[in-house]
Amino acid sequence: MTKRSCYDVLAERGFVKQCTDEDAVRKLMAEEKVTAYIGFDPTAKSLHAGSLVPIMGLMHLAREGHNPIALVGGGTGLIGDPSGKTETRQLLTRDTLRENFEGVKAQLGRFLNFESRNVIAVDNSEWLEPLNYVDFLREIGRHFSVNRMLSFEAYKQRMEKGLSFLEFNYQLCQAYDFLVLYQKYGCTLQMGGDDQWGNIVAGVDLVRRVEGAQVYGLTFPLLTTATGAKMGKTATGAVWLSAEMLSPYNYYQYWVNVDDRDVVRFLKMFTLLPLNDIDRLSKLEGADIREAKQVLAFEATKICHGEENAQKALDGARAAFSGGDAVENMPSTELTAAELSAGVRATELFVQTGLCKSNGEAVKLFRSGAGWVGDRHLTDHRDVITLADFANGEVVLRAGKKRRHRIISV
Repeated sequence: MTKRSCYDVLAERGFVKQCTDEDAVRKLMAEEKVTAYIGFDPTAKSLHAGSLVPIMGLMHLAREGHNPIALVGGGTGLIGDPSGKTETRQLLTRDTLRENFEGVKAQLGRFLNFESRNVIAVDNSEWLEPLNYVDFLREIGRHFSVNRMLSFEAYKQRMEKGLSFLEFNYQLCQAYDFLVLYQKYGCTLQMGGDDQWGNIVAGVDLVRRVEGAQVYGLTFPLLTTATGAKMGKTATGAVWLSAEMLSPYNYYQYWVNVDDRDVVRFLKMFTLLPLNDIDRLSKLEGADIREAKQVLAFEATKICHGEENAQKALDGARAAFSGGDAVENMPSTELTAAELSAGVRATELFVQTGLCKSNGEAVKLFRSGAGWVGDRHLTDHRDVITLADFANGEVVLRAGKKRRHRIISV
């Protein structure tokens, strides 16, 4: 009986979009321990939910006994990937990039156990920054056709608005990463989002030309929600994986409030639940879908922030709707009694707590009848919040049915 392949695990959960040789990769993953890598450029000090697909892909590789490599692009981050961008990325200073690098690497370590012998993190600045430019062009650049590079969608999209020569070199650098990882670690598979297809194919071709070796590429779908929104984006901003940039409670809230049509797909991709359990949850209908959403939110938060924080987020969510004892797990802001005695403009407080992005958005919220302080309906942009609104030194702000924030008087 043929051993089940990790490729099938990825395909069943919805991770596979394109593959350079599907049959060969399935066979390879069934018969050997495959070393595969995914790159993450540290363009910010935290990744966001849009990066979860490749992260979960690496987690499945590790769980199936393969050898995942998380490459954090300290070198390519100095250039900026043009893939999926209509404008040139803002160049980051080395200091900023290094700070981002440390944050992203530590964050990946929460999902991937770098203490394990089969999981490693690498920094491509190790081999990219020391390169001699002329030697690089002679040894690597000669293998690339400009005509072929311009045929890839990532470059096509940028030609109208302009593609800098700096960005044009990005594909060479990423392909070189694959070559170096093949030479150092025996890496035979590169994975990434589908916008990376051109870069991945270029790397496969470079390894073949330089080493005469057969390696492979696999891409994941670029996810949008059922409403067409980009995965990991909300009305109030990005869904960061950092607890400092987005609390575990608000992270939980993102998942528990996904569209009903996305629940099963997200359970497969963003949790490690067995497919049999997901199949049971997929049969829930009507109001019972709430149970599936709570499972999704809890499991996704547990993977990102740990089980303790996931439980606190769950308790806080229940308290927000039932007035239970766990209201302390709701995201909170402290204000002094002096501030509150003078009165705080409600619009400003909704912005300060992140319930709204701007005063204008808060005004629209109040006019629509969806803003509350405790049991008091906010209807006017001139409304203020004072100590009179507080009970036992606290009050809960509500924006619509789902978003809550606790204000504590100190």
